[in-house]
Amino acid sequence: MKDLRILIGLIILCESIGILGAVFTTPSIPTWYAALAKPVFSPPNWLFFPVWTTLYLLMGVSAYLIWESGMKKIAINDAIMIFALQLTLNLLWSVAFFAYHSLIGGFIVIVFLWFAIAINILSFGRLSRNAALILLPYLIWVSFATILNFALLMLN
Repeated sequence: MKDLRILIGLIILCESIGILGAVFTTPSIPTWYAALAKPVFSPPNWLFFPVWTTLYLLMGVSAYLIWESGMKKIAINDAIMIFALQLTLNLLWSVAFFAYHSLIGGFIVIVFLWFAIAINILSFGRLSRNAALILLPYLIWVSFATILNFALLMLN
């Protein structure tokens, strides 16, 4: 039962970052974001909620797999710190892009986020192949989001 509580706690932690990011994001969607010129490959707004909810769930499961392997090892502590860094950058992107309406700030943060996720996957991969694989959809989505952010920057 203890392990199930940890799993649920990590999922809630990750989803909470998404909810906090939504606090900064949601007010800008019908106003500032709606007024931006968008590239043809821009997905509909409704798609972002289910994608991000799923990605935060996967992040929580991935972190749990690392936690399960034992928190006393230095490599695990380092991997969790990298995980925390990418989660922080994830939130900071919402603040830069949506709260501050900064396309360039958002782009700078998302580039750092992309590298942090890639490093996170590598560090998790040394400890758990499954934990690393679970994060690949997140890296793919952030790759797309980086291209979208850049396109928005160029168009606006």
